[in-house]
Amino acid sequence: MGIRLYYTTVTASRTVKSQQAEVIRILESKSIQYELIDISVGGELRDEMRSKAGDPTAVPPQLFNEDLYCGNYEMFSDAVEEDTVKQFLKMA
Repeated sequence: MGIRLYYTTVTASRTVKSQQAEVIRILESKSIQYELIDISVGGELRDEMRSKAGDPTAVPPQLFNEDLYCGNYEMFSDAVEEDTVKQFLKMA
């Protein structure tokens, strides 16, 4: 599909929830199509996300273009501030 957003529907963290919602809102506002991958449905998806990100402690949201790691929320937020979202997502 292209852009993949690893997220979770099960979290007690308000920070994770708000970060995920903001990433989704920004992707939709820029008409960027993406696939949601819910890591809460199985540990193997969480492990896959962490392996692809190269960080054994990575938490959602994590963004990829296919299997290429783009970054986490903080990196995405920086790209939004710099108006370089498409470059960040490796679309440009």
